[in-house]
Amino acid sequence: MKPTQHPTRRNAFTVVLGIGIAILPATAQAYVGPGAGLTAIGTMVALFAALILALVGFVWYPVKRLMRTAKAPTKASERTEPRE
Repeated sequence: MKPTQHPTRRNAFTVVLGIGIAILPATAQAYVGPGAGLTAIGTMVALFAALILALVGFVWYPVKRLMRTAKAPTKASERTEPRE
């Protein structure tokens, strides 16, 4: 036997689908002026730059700190030498 959906679920889905299709516009009648367009482009560029700089901050600076500590002589090795 094939499982069937409950009639109220099918009706609810049909109503939601119908409302969704009814509120969709056929065409977008919109105009983005030059000021709004440049603002949107600038915002996207700033967001992209912020993401890149955040990635650099989380990756580069800890690596830089590790490189600096690897180059510096450790004072613990100087203490282990025998005194004269």
